[in-house]
Amino acid sequence: MNDSSKAGRPVDLIALLHTAYAAQAEVESKLSALGLSLPKLLALKALSDAGESLPLSQLAERLSCVKSNITQLVDRLEADGFVARKADPGDRRTRLAVLTAAGRKACTAGARLQQETERDLLTTLTRAEARQLAVLLEKLGRSRA
Repeated sequence: MNDSSKAGRPVDLIALLHTAYAAQAEVESKLSALGLSLPKLLALKALSDAGESLPLSQLAERLSCVKSNITQLVDRLEADGFVARKADPGDRRTRLAVLTAAGRKACTAGARLQQETERDLLTTLTRAEARQLAVLLEKLGRSRA
């Protein structure tokens, strides 16, 4: 246990990690019914947010992963029919990952399922507690960025 909490109450980092792992496993389990995983969904969301296409290097940057990993992820998304690779009209050396109609549908369904699962996981918290948790997690995330 970490006894450095400013509130004087120990922070149980192991409990936090266990809870995060359990939440991720729950989301992953439900996404698998759609043929998705969390990395696939995050890639689809990044493409959707970008206007449905991105160079692979930019997609890797947005997902904070190395180019070899993004190539493998896009390979899997392409095999699933969620993404197509196209030549970049502005740079013949660059390949774009382009969201397909099936990818848009999977992204929408996956995002909805992720939100429902998050809502289910947080039912034991009040709205104020859920907001406070979101603020605290964001604060922790910024401190490590």
